[in-house]
Amino acid sequence: MPHVSVGTENGEHIKIYYEDHGSGQPVVLIHGYPLNGDSWERQEPVLLSSGYRVIRYDRRGFGRSSRPTTGYDYDTFAGDLNALLDHLKLEEVDLVGFSMGTGEVTRYLGTYGSARVRKAAMLGVIPPFLLKTDDNPDGVDGEVFEGIKSAILKDRYAYFKDFLDNFYNVDKLGPERISEQAWQGSFNVAAGSSPHATYACVDTWLTDFRDDLPNIDVPTLVMHGTEDRILPFDATAKRLPGLIADLELIAVEGGPHNIGWTHPEEVNKALLDFLGRDGSARETVGARHATA
Repeated sequence: MPHVSVGTENGEHIKIYYEDHGSGQPVVLIHGYPLNGDSWERQEPVLLSSGYRVIRYDRRGFGRSSRPTTGYDYDTFAGDLNALLDHLKLEEVDLVGFSMGTGEVTRYLGTYGSARVRKAAMLGVIPPFLLKTDDNPDGVDGEVFEGIKSAILKDRYAYFKDFLDNFYNVDKLGPERISEQAWQGSFNVAAGSSPHATYACVDTWLTDFRDDLPNIDVPTLVMHGTEDRILPFDATAKRLPGLIADLELIAVEGGPHNIGWTHPEEVNKALLDFLGRDGSARETVGARHATA
């Protein structure tokens, strides 16, 4: 299995597992919490059949990557992504992130710049800043995240049950858009992740990306479900126009957090249109909507 070393813990290498398929324009897929790179299975075949080279990897602590107790912050996550791009000698790459993966896209561009990046796409975004503070009154109270950490420590499997029900809006979209078996598959992946990583990643959700966003100078696509219960649309995607210069925002009507699974037709069409388009992707919020 291919891995790239991104550091050490107690003398042992920390390795990031990745898969690299196809040829042509490279697209790097960055998964969300608490899943792994396999969660892109409704996007990868479409990208491959459209002539893209698809690279996807497992974040440290998840999937087949190493499970260290260090490095659960977005500077390190972006450094892991940079190490992978260096290892594969990728240029003119398209970065596509979902949920926590949108933080890697944002912090990577804010830190390393866009010299090797052609476009960026983000689904179910975490920026600009989730935590409610005096200068961020539209954020979420910190007690919410403390409650999440307490729930994980008490019984992370019970927490994943509640989390994934809201991840897919099972009460509204099951079984037509999310089957019991697909839900169980996500639960199995979550349960197999590092207990430490599933707890430590909660604090990363409170990362302030507001200084990174003005540095994103490539065409950027954001797709977000209007019924997202994990990262509510109004607190996240709706705030991004004006913060990213060249932005296309698509609100997926009725979509939950993981629109890539529940609404693949709309997501894949928009993604392929965006990646295949020359020039600017500039549009304003509300200009395009995908419907359930």
